[in-house]
Amino acid sequence: MIKILCSIVLLFSISSHANTIEINHLIEFVSLTSCSYERNGDLHTGPEAAKHIQKKYQYYKDDINSTEDFIKYAATKSSISGDAYRIICPNQEILDSKTWLTKELMEFRSKH
Repeated sequence: MIKILCSIVLLFSISSHANTIEINHLIEFVSLTSCSYERNGDLHTGPEAAKHIQKKYQYYKDDINSTEDFIKYAATKSSISGDAYRIICPNQEILDSKTWLTKELMEFRSKH
């Protein structure tokens, strides 16, 4: 029984650590982007968007159990208006931030 409990605790610990690494990567990815982050009709730089997402992450931290939850709660849409955040990159189609970040998460996972 103790072995089972230790295994469960270890799995949660590993999962939580992996989530932290992935979340930190996504925040850095946003911060370093040269694309514009559209939020409620206003365009923001990568560093501005990352700061906002980090603030929302801290607010929703208790609701976040996975990197996908992080994207959903902190980086997908406005809590006030409900409007989706959009990513505007030169010479590329405009994407919802959920699509953009999920793609980056999958690429990150495939490399690690």
